[in-house]
Order: sequence, then C-alpha cells, then structure tokens
Amino acid sequence: MDLRAVLVDDEQLARDELGFLLGQVGGIEIVGQAGNGLEALTTIDRLRPDVVFLDVQMPGLTGFEVARRMIDQQLQTQMIFVTAYDRHAIEAFEVNAVDYLLKPVDAARLSLAVQRAQRRVTSDRSLDGGSESSITGQLEKIVRLVAERQNRREQLAVKVGERFMLVQAEEIIFASLADDSITVATSRQVGTSNYRTLDELQTRLDPNVFWRVHRSHLVNINKIKEIVPWFSRNYILRMTDDKATEIPVSRTQTRRLREYLKL
Repeated sequence: MDLRAVLVDDEQLARDELGFLLGQVGGIEIVGQAGNGLEALTTIDRLRPDVVFLDVQMPGLTGFEVARRMIDQQLQTQMIFVTAYDRHAIEAFEVNAVDYLLKPVDAARLSLAVQRAQRRVTSDRSLDGGSESSITGQLEKIVRLVAERQNRREQLAVKVGERFMLVQAEEIIFASLADDSITVATSRQVGTSNYRTLDELQTRLDPNVFWRVHRSHLVNINKIKEIVPWFSRNYILRMTDDKATEIPVSRTQTRRLREYLKL
C-alpha cells in the first residue's frame, strides 16, 4: 500500500521537483501540499498523512517549529526533513524514525528514505497504542538537538592584523593552539581567535564537523585533503589550506578517525 504524503516547502518549484522524483521512486501517494508552516499544520491535521516531507528553512515557522507544534497537537506522522544543511551537520538532527534529505534531493537517497518511512509506518501500525509516545519522544529529541545547535555560533570573529574578520564557522579549516594563542585558518585568511582555550572554542562549533584530533588541534573534517599514515599506526592530516598544513592525530583519536573513514 502506498504511503499518503504531504509535501511542505515555501518554493513551489521545490515541491514540484520532489513530487516528480517521488513519482519515479513510487510507493508514495501525494495527498496534499503546503507552502508554509501554518498551512502545513492545517493540512496535516486535516489529511492525517502517513509521512510529511518537511522543508527545514521556511519563513515564519521553520520545519523544526512545525515539529514542535505537531507534538503539542499530537499529530502522528512520520517526518522526513528536507534541508540544505551540510551532510555532517545534519547528523546532529538524525534520530530514530526521523529521516532527512539534503537539497538538491538525490533520487537514490529519496528511495531509501521512502523505504525507511514504509518500514516505520508498518511498525507503528502494528503497535497497540504505543506509537504516539514513541513518535513524540523521537520528535522531542530532534527539537532538543536543533535547539542545542542553534545556540552555537554560525560566525566567529578572527583577528587578522589589526582588523577583526567575521568568518562562517563552516569556512574554518582548523584551529591550533600554540604559545597561549589560538590560530584559526580558513581558505582565505589566517588569524587569531579571542577564545582563550580550544575547549572554549570547541563548545561554539558543531561537534559533528569539528573534531579535536589532538589536544592542540581542532579540525573541520570536511576540510581534510589527505590522510598520511604515520608511525605506530597513527596518522597525520594534510588540510586544504594553501600551505597544506599537517596536523597530527593523537593516539586516542586515531581509532575514531579509522572508524569514521573506514580506514
């Protein structure tokens, strides 16, 4: 049986494209659409779909705020978030029974999301009244994780010469501590941070993207150019900055790196 779905996105073209891809994937009957969060809540309440494809970034109510309202209204449906967030950043939002798609939506990834939704809907239907608390608990987790991420800075001030430059967190390649000073490198500039310790800086950044690979080094795992085997099965990371800066990986972090990159 096809899943009944509602598409929510403030851009009509985005809804049209997603609807076209879902038609190719199959297994979904699109029963409604909405162009904003408030309209989405009304549509979901009226149609009670099995799954909603929900854009994260919308004016007014965001996708995550819609999730909060759904909890309050006890609207039970599987949710697949659609977002332009970086793949690693969105991992902070991924919880059991809630999937996500990264824009532009890939057909193969969409097919996988639909299969997951089908399994979860079937599982929920087989529960005797336990699905409401299950879904509510899962949405509580995702909203909490998002709130934690929103408390992190998207921009950081980096002192370059006598000026302070605002850089996007995602542009940072690495931050290193030496002589009680934190050096921050991006693809365009190198400067110093006003944070006193790497621990303090790290709390303001996404832990799924920025790894403390060494007590003196914090790296953006999306900005690693090369991994060089080193002695005692350790590694050195060559970063994507102009100097191809080499950063050692401590013994305690080597295992995590191996597991993540399947080395």
